[in-house]
Amino acid sequence: MKSNIRMCRILGVHIAAVNMQTLLEFITNNIKIIQGQYICVSNVHTTVMAYDNKDYLNIQNNSILSIPDGGPLSSVGRKRGYIEMQRTTGPDLLNEILKISADKKYKHYFYGSTNETLDKLKLAINEKYGNVNIVGTYSPPFRKLTAEEDFQVVDNINKSNPDFVWVGLGAPKQENWMYDHKNKVNALMIGVGAAFDYLAGNIKRAPMWMQKLNLEWLYRLIQDPVRLFSRYLYTNIKFIIYAVILGK
Repeated sequence: MKSNIRMCRILGVHIAAVNMQTLLEFITNNIKIIQGQYICVSNVHTTVMAYDNKDYLNIQNNSILSIPDGGPLSSVGRKRGYIEMQRTTGPDLLNEILKISADKKYKHYFYGSTNETLDKLKLAINEKYGNVNIVGTYSPPFRKLTAEEDFQVVDNINKSNPDFVWVGLGAPKQENWMYDHKNKVNALMIGVGAAFDYLAGNIKRAPMWMQKLNLEWLYRLIQDPVRLFSRYLYTNIKFIIYAVILGK
């Protein structure tokens, strides 16, 4: 299935022209028929990576949706005429789905991060949202799984019969994993990056005023300058030149 949501092409990536309301409507209306599909949570970093790497571009564009997690993506989209387009972050989408999970009887599986974080995540969800049905978690090793191990993991996921598999491996690893498991995992897979750590309380999100001004990247940079400085310098400059100035 392909969605009828309009797509804005930014650096070759088909970014969904959605806001949180239209995104939630699409997911809740189609959850039973998009099992086996995946959603990419796209930002400036992943979009520039896709522009530089055709294989990763293919992975982004084979998703059922690639949503505008990064504020600059939705800003570019609106300037190109997609006036309905708003930032829809992975952590916000996870929170919105969890809010309605008890009523909708949704079942959740969390794949990624550490066992410690997954335990904290389950506690935080129970405290914040009450009766959410978490049917399984898995913390994969840093090495690549063997074919036998991967088969067993997929079998365990499918036996737990989740509606959502939330994947917290970070980009591009989580998108690669979802692409490799498309139509093998019988649930909607959503790669949400650092959302596990946010909800578990390991790291703090930017204040709301910074989020609204598209400055959440700056807040993350302040928290982790050694790891993120060179990434943001390269991807932000390239995005401004190619997407904003040249209109690609």
